[in-house]
Amino acid sequence: MTWLTVGTDAVLGVFALMFLLLWFKHRLRAFLAGAGVVVAYAISEVVKLVVQEERPCRTTPSIAECPVPGDWSFPSNHSVIAGASAMAIWALHRTYGWVAAVCAIAAASSRVIVGVHYVHDVMAGLALGALVSWGIAVLLEKRQRRAVTNADAPTVVMQRLR
Repeated sequence: MTWLTVGTDAVLGVFALMFLLLWFKHRLRAFLAGAGVVVAYAISEVVKLVVQEERPCRTTPSIAECPVPGDWSFPSNHSVIAGASAMAIWALHRTYGWVAAVCAIAAASSRVIVGVHYVHDVMAGLALGALVSWGIAVLLEKRQRRAVTNADAPTVVMQRLR
C-alpha cells in the first residue's frame, strides 16, 4: 500500500472532519449536506450496476491492489464522495470549500494515478457528486427562504381577518 492509496482514504477523513466542524455552526444544514453525500453515493452505486465497466487494473499493472471482480469502475465512488463533500462544504463555508475542492481533485487524481480508475471515471464521479450536492443546497436555500417568507403570512392573514 502506497501513500497515494492511503492518501485517498485520508482525504475522506478530512471531509468528515470539516463536516464535524461545520456541524457546530450549521447543525441541520450540515447534517442535510452530509446526507446529500450519501444520496450521491447511492446514485453512483446504481450507475455502476447499469454501466458495469471493468477497472484498468484488470488489464494493466497498478500501484494499488485491484478491487474484487464485480466492483465496477464507472463512476469512481471516491470521486463521487469527494465531489459531493466539496460542494456541500462549499455551500456551508467558502474557505473550507476551497480546501475541500483541492482535496477532491487530489483524491480523484490519485485514483487514476494508482491505476484503479480511468480519467472519465473520476471526472464523472466528481461531476455527479457535485451536482447532487449542489441540487440539495439549492433546495435547502429555497426552503429556508420560503420559511422566512411564510413566517409573516399568518400575521398578515390574521390582521386582515380582524
